Amino acid sequence: MSSFTIKHVDQIFGSGTAQVQALHDVNFEADAGTLSLIMGPSGSGKSTFLTIAGGLLTPTAGTVTLNGISYTERSKKERDALRLDAIGFVLQAYHLLPYLTVADQFRLVDKVKPSGNLSPEALEDVLQTLGIQALTNKYPGELSGGQQQRVAIARALYPDPAIILADEPTAALDSARVAVVGALFKTLATKHNKAVVIVTHDLRLREFADRTYQMEDGRLSEAS
Repeated sequence: MSSFTIKHVDQIFGSGTAQVQALHDVNFEADAGTLSLIMGPSGSGKSTFLTIAGGLLTPTAGTVTLNGISYTERSKKERDALRLDAIGFVLQAYHLLPYLTVADQFRLVDKVKPSGNLSPEALEDVLQTLGIQALTNKYPGELSGGQQQRVAIARALYPDPAIILADEPTAALDSARVAVVGALFKTLATKHNKAVVIVTHDLRLREFADRTYQMEDGRLSEAS
């Protein structure tokens, strides 16, 4: 059974002469244990797709289903809990709180979600894999863009979500770090049975993908 399914999703913004259809009959599924890439140019609908996949936007038509239950069948409270417990977001805007150290970013997660997070040992392993274990006492303003991005990745993984949705997670990284992050996402999928979905321009990630899709003008198709 698929962990995550999108069926016949349309997304329309505006009305009348200002109406724009961002997504056209999009169908997609991601199984636990797989890494999927969604590739395409800017303005193709990738970010809209990711926003709907994460339950942050209700589509104009179609359904999004997680573990056999559609988002629309869940109450607002249940959808909020779903995003907290089951979906990890890695966004282009890192959303690190500037007045908290790296270590405190994780402690804040503990306050919002007291249980079910990675063990200290597992978190340490993630920090070491990403090369940021020495930065835990630093503030975001003391970090480079690439370091902030890796901290944001680690924070998204900390709640141990079943699904990981990443928006350009390697945009600020050099090739060596891309390989590390790609391998980390692949390991999360295969060894930890996560469904990983990455929206990206970065062709360097293709070697880690189980399935690659192309988004063009709001239409999604699987690449050969």
